[in-house]
Amino acid sequence: MEFAGIPAEAFDFYARLEADNTKAFWQANKPTYDTAVRGAVTALCDELSEYGPFHLFRPYNDLRFAKNRPPYKLAQGAFAESEGGAGHYLQISAEGILAGAGYYAMAKDQLEWFRAAVDAEATGAEVARLATAVTKAGYTVGAIDELKTAPRGYPKDHARVELLRRKGLMASRSWTVAPWMHTRNAAARIRRSWQDLAPLCDWLDAHVGPSTLPPPDAT
Repeated sequence: MEFAGIPAEAFDFYARLEADNTKAFWQANKPTYDTAVRGAVTALCDELSEYGPFHLFRPYNDLRFAKNRPPYKLAQGAFAESEGGAGHYLQISAEGILAGAGYYAMAKDQLEWFRAAVDAEATGAEVARLATAVTKAGYTVGAIDELKTAPRGYPKDHARVELLRRKGLMASRSWTVAPWMHTRNAAARIRRSWQDLAPLCDWLDAHVGPSTLPPPDAT
């Protein structure tokens, strides 16, 4: 399926799902999800195949360990990890489109490498400059979580303590629903964002890279 844009029905689907997050709504509107949402996002990922292969996230929330969580997610996300380790993420929801790249959540060994590189003067100054540059360009720098203070072994008044506190490093940009999203320009905008974030991802790949630890659920 050739990508022609994200249909307006996809954003409307999530707006209606937010108001009625029930099995009855889902079953009645699943054809819209299959075509306007999952079908369009799959085509979008194919259009961005140079960053792939992509994993499309399941639309269902895991209700086994969380009470009062709605049964269905309010966004469709897709993720690809490069050979160097950097991840590329895109998401559509009722609000619009989000695109991000970097290391959202670092494993224990990755955090050690990251903090050592941030602490070192040359590499630390470089990543601080890159983070400032993408912020000035309109991106939001974030991570899965951050410490309230400097990690153990680092001074609380470290020049780059804000970076040291992070448990990951990525940047993202979001757009509210607009006509260009219903065209091929949606892929171009996401690709351009990932190109903007390439220097930050290159730094992370060079100084952090993939974890060598087994996955958390590995036996």
